[in-house]
Amino acid sequence: MAPHKFTVGQDVEFLPGPWDTNIPRGTYTITRALPGDSTDRTYRARSSKDGLERVFRENQLRSGSDVFAAR
Repeated sequence: MAPHKFTVGQDVEFLPGPWDTNIPRGTYTITRALPGDSTDRTYRARSSKDGLERVFRENQLRSGSDVFAAR
């Protein structure tokens, strides 16, 4: 299995898909790297808006450096 792309404490942006309309967009901080299947790792991340933690697949996130470059 490939290593995780993101590290604990790293700020990331959630990239919602068509079925993710109930999850707030914005910046999240990785709180834990979780095991995933062979194609996609998973993470727990805390929202900077509401403080809640959610679980995301790696392909739903982009790194903080990408977030600032896109603005």
